Amino acid sequence: MPSLSRTLRALPLVELGGLLLVAVLCLVFQLRLPGRLPTEADHRAVREHLQAQLRPGDAVLLFPGWTERARLFVPPEVPVYGHWGSDREDLKEHPRIWVLAQPELPRADAAAFQEAFLPGRTVAGEPFQAGPLTLTPYTNGRYRPRRWSALQAFATARVYLESPEGQRQPCPFNGQAYRCPGAPYLYMAPEWHEFHYAPRRCLWMHPPGGAGRLVAEFDGVPGGTGLRLEGGLIAEAAVRKSPALSPTRMGVDDAQTRERLLEIALPPGLEGVQQAERTLPPGEPRTVKVWTQATRAESRQVCLDVSALGPAGGGT
Repeated sequence: MPSLSRTLRALPLVELGGLLLVAVLCLVFQLRLPGRLPTEADHRAVREHLQAQLRPGDAVLLFPGWTERARLFVPPEVPVYGHWGSDREDLKEHPRIWVLAQPELPRADAAAFQEAFLPGRTVAGEPFQAGPLTLTPYTNGRYRPRRWSALQAFATARVYLESPEGQRQPCPFNGQAYRCPGAPYLYMAPEWHEFHYAPRRCLWMHPPGGAGRLVAEFDGVPGGTGLRLEGGLIAEAAVRKSPALSPTRMGVDDAQTRERLLEIALPPGLEGVQQAERTLPPGEPRTVKVWTQATRAESRQVCLDVSALGPAGGGT
């Protein structure tokens, strides 16, 4: 019992020692932190170097992805990626990617970043150093030139609601969006939306409900390309799994032959951007019908894009 009493009397001293140790470690961390953070002069030096080296199609990828302050100093014409999972994305529209890194930050796992980012990519120049910032160019071997995009051709579309019997209700264009008769969410327009924490610009195409479809016709889709459909349910609409919800379908048809070129089914609860692709044979440009459909339209907020892509690496 005497030993137990001595142990109990010593506990406050042990607790005090633990608190002092934590306080010292926190103080050391705070004293070292300014040396790990870039100054405004560091950011400006990176911007000047980047501005002098820019080529059309360049992009900047942040590492770690949460170093958001760097966005303020990147030239406004350069896309910046830094959302969750962006190190794994193809970023296929960019032939060259600049990695703006702060590798000395706490929890900056350089090995994990390289494992996700490096496949198909090679260093394209000497790194530029400004304080704790490192700017390194990479050739993007996953690059695929975009020959055509529904998002880019948005203003030339013909948009309408289509019944199963083929009857059409036009959706007039007001200069910003194609507004359809009926509910206020029935329209097509380019917008920014979030897919599983990743921001993306896409075409809003909410299905009308029932067996009918919201359709957008586009001319001039080139042959000899990879026709790719990308899209999904946005934000919180994707995670809902209520039995009252129905699967959503989006697809692409050949307007002349009515052949189903691409289709993706989106069951309730499926998050993120979904993709489907097929190779179009060489030939004259074709007209396609991009469409969405859901039996129960509630909470089926669909946003998508359709692209005609060249081969990887940018070859012809």
